Amino acid sequence: MTIDAVGGVWRYAMDLAAALRPLGFEFMFAGLGPQPSEEQRQEASALGPLLWLDLSLDWMVKEERDLAEVGPRIAEVARAEKVDILHLNLPSQAALLDTDLPVVVMSHSCVVTWFAGVRGEEVPADWVWHRGINRRGLDRADLVLAPSRSHAAMLEEAYGTIGNLHVVHNASRTETSRPIKNDFIVAAGRWWDDGKNGRVLDKAAGAITWPVVMAGSNRGPDRQFLPIRHADHRGELAHDEVMALMRRSSIFVSPSLYEPFGLAALEAARVHNALVLADIPTYRELWADAALFADPQDSAAFTAAVNQLIDDTKLRAQMAAKAAERSRRYDLASQAKAMSGLYAGLLRRNSTLSAAE
Repeated sequence: MTIDAVGGVWRYAMDLAAALRPLGFEFMFAGLGPQPSEEQRQEASALGPLLWLDLSLDWMVKEERDLAEVGPRIAEVARAEKVDILHLNLPSQAALLDTDLPVVVMSHSCVVTWFAGVRGEEVPADWVWHRGINRRGLDRADLVLAPSRSHAAMLEEAYGTIGNLHVVHNASRTETSRPIKNDFIVAAGRWWDDGKNGRVLDKAAGAITWPVVMAGSNRGPDRQFLPIRHADHRGELAHDEVMALMRRSSIFVSPSLYEPFGLAALEAARVHNALVLADIPTYRELWADAALFADPQDSAAFTAAVNQLIDDTKLRAQMAAKAAERSRRYDLASQAKAMSGLYAGLLRRNSTLSAAE
């Protein structure tokens, strides 16, 4: 399985591997992009061998030719490690892949759908090559996965029909619990990413009556920067530290313009936070009637929704309970069952084809 240490792919991969191990699946991780922390290395190594490749993620390079070695290198590692199936967490990684192994591609996000969701426009000319390489990767895959129906729809709007597309919701291994709560709001994300819409949340924080804690970096790998003036910015935190905040917070906020799934909202719901979410298709799909929604372009709408929960203790308790109950839909057992069935089907088909040859 390919992974990266920058965003939600890491959490997805670690939790999925942990859920599938009891079902007899073993994982070898091949990392791309910026190096992981020592804590991340230890977490991955506890689940399977970890090899970090000196290769870039597609959204971190300027030209398609900078990715020329990705497919061949992944195929080389797969042969050396004698794996049975490839699970790639970026469609572009499959574009130049030469292997007879079954290939699963998971689209957690991509540049083309990011521009559609965040900017409301076509991908700019200097990024348009992403459409081609991603389409080739999707075509190369035996199975394409999306974490929500909303993201699946965005993919087909961006790339055309994808015949082998399946939706498997993400999940969290965070146990559902009801810890003692404190009077503050938490938000978590890569705040340098315009898709996370931290600017709107920081502005809203200036008029929210409880403290707003923003966990996550506000400086990106390509000099992106978001000044945070009103919220209590804690910077980059380990996953355990973020979960410690969520266990104590009463309300979770996400003003994201673009979320193919939104794992942080699920983790917050698991530990009984009331949710205030951007009114975007993904969040509506996953959290309808279990969250308050606000226009992601309107900081005053977020201020009003959060202050409503602060002022109304009964409503806050009701919404936290609804979020916790909804979070049970997105459990690791269901995700593992779906993925094991898909993996097994591909392996059977590959075995049948090999025997026929």
